[in-house]
Amino acid sequence: MTASPALLDALGRPLRDLRISVTDRCNLRCTYCMPGEVFGPDYAFLPREELLTFEEIERLACVFTSLGVQKLRLTGGEPLLRRDLPKLVERLNTLPGVQDIALTTNGLLLPKLAQPLKDAGLRRVTISLDSLDPGVFGRMNGLGVHPDRVMAGLEAALVAGLGVKVNTVVQRGVNEEGLSELWQALREKAVVRFIEFMDVGNHNGWNLDNVVPSSEVIARLGTGAQALRPLPAHYPGEVATRYQGAEGFEAGVISSVTRPFCGDCSRARLSAVGGLYTCLFATSSFDLRGPLRSGKSDAELIELLRGVWSVRRDRYSEERTEATAQTRVKVEMSHIGG
Repeated sequence: MTASPALLDALGRPLRDLRISVTDRCNLRCTYCMPGEVFGPDYAFLPREELLTFEEIERLACVFTSLGVQKLRLTGGEPLLRRDLPKLVERLNTLPGVQDIALTTNGLLLPKLAQPLKDAGLRRVTISLDSLDPGVFGRMNGLGVHPDRVMAGLEAALVAGLGVKVNTVVQRGVNEEGLSELWQALREKAVVRFIEFMDVGNHNGWNLDNVVPSSEVIARLGTGAQALRPLPAHYPGEVATRYQGAEGFEAGVISSVTRPFCGDCSRARLSAVGGLYTCLFATSSFDLRGPLRSGKSDAELIELLRGVWSVRRDRYSEERTEATAQTRVKVEMSHIGG
């Protein structure tokens, strides 16, 4: 299957990135994603037969790459909970047009899986770590998990030869006091990216008062002679704004609330059950599993995707208000990743 010319949406944005959720399950209960009071012991997760098989994911990914997708990212829930995940990476690594395969994870299972994933063709991991303070991190992850367990996963990824980034969600009155300490501890190992607390899903209690603006985060990392300076973007549509400290170490900020970047968004999201979402804050999806399992050809799937993407006008972060954040019913981040 050969690549087509760039597929543009209604606002002229190309389809370049596909984020693939492989499970809705997670082994943490982070307060900003899967709070324990909602996703408790009796929560009904998706039955296995409803999940896309590896063969189905591979086929859909091939259709997406034929339309210009170059980067694939595996997400969840926690993607490392999906059995035999390296086999999926190996399948995706053979697809024509794929320039990069990455994975977002909480890192807890990386000591076992980092090397098999690298051997299968994974290039990079993004590890979530919100604080090095055991009490703060334990409260944020909802289960009292110690940050040392995440650090063990990070070290395993480095030993395996994977590129590593760290994502830190910043919340006012929760973890902002430890940001400089975290960056200084990790900056020789990984690029740390600080994410403004967003109104993803419907259960994280978001309000604007909880948002620490990225400008404040950068100021916390260095002032005066140690102030960080901005770096140019690597490519159009890069999510993080990059900065560099006096010692040459890099930090990034993701400013979806105070400086939305919808205008360059080239990302589509595929849920674990084959729902296509054209925005992180989407309210509905387009079913791909049904057509796939009913025998539609690749050509028919391509036309379906063309029809969805060509009319896409999503720009929620640019339109967000406190009212819409409280009233809009959005897809849960645990269904489509970040």
